[in-house]
Amino acid sequence: MASGGGDGVGELRGIAAPFVAPGPSGVAVRTRLRQLTPGDEKVLRLVGAHLGSLASKDLKARCRDGLEHCGQAWAVRKRELTALSSSRWAGSITKASHDQWALARRGQLAHIHNLEAGIRTIEDRLSLPVGRKGTGKAPGGYRSRREWHAKSRRLRVLQDRLAAARADREAGIVHVVRGGRRLARTRHHLDAAQLTESAWRGRWEAERWFCQADGESGKRHGNETIRVSPEGEVSIKLPVPLAHLANAPQGRYVLASRVVFAHRGTEWADRVAAHRAIAYRIHLDTGRDRWYLTASWQLPPTPTLPSEAALAHGVIGVDMNAGHLAAWHLDPHGNPTGSPRRFFYDLTGTAQHRDAQIRHALTRLMHWAHTCDVRAIAVEDLDLAAEKTREKHGRRTRFRQLISGMPTGKLRARLASMADATGIAVIAVDPAYTSRWGAQHWQKPLTTTTRKTIRHDAAAVAIGRRAQQHPIRRRTTPPPAHRSDAVGHRTVQAGPSVPGREEPRPRIPGPRTRSVGAGRGANAGNQNAQHRPGRSAEHETWQQDSLPLSL
Repeated sequence: MASGGGDGVGELRGIAAPFVAPGPSGVAVRTRLRQLTPGDEKVLRLVGAHLGSLASKDLKARCRDGLEHCGQAWAVRKRELTALSSSRWAGSITKASHDQWALARRGQLAHIHNLEAGIRTIEDRLSLPVGRKGTGKAPGGYRSRREWHAKSRRLRVLQDRLAAARADREAGIVHVVRGGRRLARTRHHLDAAQLTESAWRGRWEAERWFCQADGESGKRHGNETIRVSPEGEVSIKLPVPLAHLANAPQGRYVLASRVVFAHRGTEWADRVAAHRAIAYRIHLDTGRDRWYLTASWQLPPTPTLPSEAALAHGVIGVDMNAGHLAAWHLDPHGNPTGSPRRFFYDLTGTAQHRDAQIRHALTRLMHWAHTCDVRAIAVEDLDLAAEKTREKHGRRTRFRQLISGMPTGKLRARLASMADATGIAVIAVDPAYTSRWGAQHWQKPLTTTTRKTIRHDAAAVAIGRRAQQHPIRRRTTPPPAHRSDAVGHRTVQAGPSVPGREEPRPRIPGPRTRSVGAGRGANAGNQNAQHRPGRSAEHETWQQDSLPLSL
């Protein structure tokens, strides 16, 4: 399945202009805390559990305030937490609570939009006669009275849910589960999750721990709470109730582990040496029984490269699909060069495995871009949230699962980050009709006896041409040499600086056919440069006038 959104038939919608996607605003690197002593693990567990209980109480207070929250209430909460931890720990906890509340509000709004879309779809289908066929633009009526009755009941359920969600939003009520709602529900299905009660309890407690601290510019090594020296020494400022566990001056505890950041280690070391802000988080992976340290910091805004400069050496159009990336290299004039490439990835297994598969596919894509000396990659600006609804696709369960499995958000984030680090610009284009027009205009012409071009490859060409702001339509190849001119007629795409590129082809001396002179045909001056489907220049064949009977 090609991912070109809006490929349905019917009235064509407007197409947004392509734009250069901004780079990442921050970076996070992770390393393992090795060779921890039993005393180190005990201290980390006590600190995480103590701060986690404070974070739970603070999040409850933040949710209770709702829309009435203000700076004064924030200061009161922070002052109460300071007596039980420290001023910096309290600041990190209150900031995390505020961010989690804001994230829940955004999720609540997305849930309301999803319910509204489902209700609209059901109401439209219920208004149609039972058994009416659908079109490519809209679904038809339900297939039986039984299904119509079931959907009418579901409509009432969705309307009740929508009313409750709207009431919660107006009142500022959000529903948040520290540790994750999915893990909380797993408690009732331990056999299906292949977990014992004690194993689930350990995972649940570890997810609810809190051991993260925001950085401060100008402070020693960029963080006063969780400090990592240039030599890799990790120390933690203990909360007030646990100060008796300190093994270093000023109530600090130094871990026996020494850390090294393999990825972006030089950048991290430069920030530590300059005492620039770095945020740290310590967490336990209960599945592997390993402790990890994550360092994160903000990046200065990267100047956006003008699209003209990014496209000076051509572009690589990329069509994202459920199991692979289809890519094709286009020259500056929009002509496909070489052969298409496909970068496969496996989306089964754990989240870490899927993320690694995406990174590996994007890494190979970046290497190929450098091999082609290309400084721009064109992708579709996809948002499949509305395409995943149960009401839109009905019984097409496998199709819904296929769309839901496409990691559009994660791929966009990974691609923007990796491309920014390698000096490649990412150009986002409107996904409308890319699959349909690509297959219509490019799939057959690019198929040879030694290469079979699939629909995804043709969509990649359409995406690349749209990024270059060329029409997707491919100009028709002239007739064979024995019926018309063999040279002098442009095909595919001419550069913008070529004189007369949009004019009729030049007149060639001598007869073109046995009946019509060169440059005198009925359609000699009609190049029909529009790129919408259904145009005469795209579909009509070359015809000859019949010989006059008088000859």
